[in-house]
Amino acid sequence: MRQYSPDLTPPWKKPKPVPEVPADPGLVVEEPGTGFCGAVIRCEVGTVTLEDRFGKHRVFPLEPRGFLLEGRVVTLVRPSGNAPVRPTRTASGSVAVPGARARVARAGRIYVEGRHDAELVEKVWGDDLRVEGVVVEYLEGVDDLPRIVADFAPGPDARLGILVDHLVPGTKESRIAESVTSEYALVVGHPYIDVWEAVKPASVGIPSWPRVPHGQDWKKGVCRALGWPENTGAAWQHILSRVHSYKDLEPELLGRVEELIDFVTAGGAA
Repeated sequence: MRQYSPDLTPPWKKPKPVPEVPADPGLVVEEPGTGFCGAVIRCEVGTVTLEDRFGKHRVFPLEPRGFLLEGRVVTLVRPSGNAPVRPTRTASGSVAVPGARARVARAGRIYVEGRHDAELVEKVWGDDLRVEGVVVEYLEGVDDLPRIVADFAPGPDARLGILVDHLVPGTKESRIAESVTSEYALVVGHPYIDVWEAVKPASVGIPSWPRVPHGQDWKKGVCRALGWPENTGAAWQHILSRVHSYKDLEPELLGRVEELIDFVTAGGAA
């Protein structure tokens, strides 16, 4: 007599198994139902608590297939009690300092052109910057950069770093950057038309960033090409939610931000 399995679900309807990941402190995951993204700060029986980049806490149930880790579905499980203690890392890849408090702000500053650029720098390097006492300020544009630098009056203990969009030879931005001659001010930039392009396409879930014809608004052109609503603010929030660490960014941006941090922090103690 033929034996039948009590599970009559067709194989093609059965969910594929997903990896189980220990909910170690510092692990950054996303809850797809709400879009809430944060680091694990506590894991108890049946629940996990996440903290986002604004310090907001949310408690979620430990359900199968309940979270995204670097864009992939995973099941979070409680860490084993005898698991070795490993140093967690910040989103920039630096070893996190447990219990570290923000230093008193340095006199030096980093100015970042563009609101989206500043938000991206804060999300990936925010923890490092607070430990170093470095303040990031939003720079609306570079047209007045020479005046801004002169007003700031950078010096040995008050260095100034500036991150500029689309800094390539022969552009207006490059000519303005070259006019900043103080040895205590450093202007660097990434080659992208917009900082959106500095996020790896795979992290956003697209094959590549679309080419937008010259003369069109680049962000709206990208939204149209990808079939997104032409709400650039909402589009950016979607892109930013997909950035969990430095691994989601192109090296051309990573190197420039690290260069600015090293330059500003070389100016002595806070």
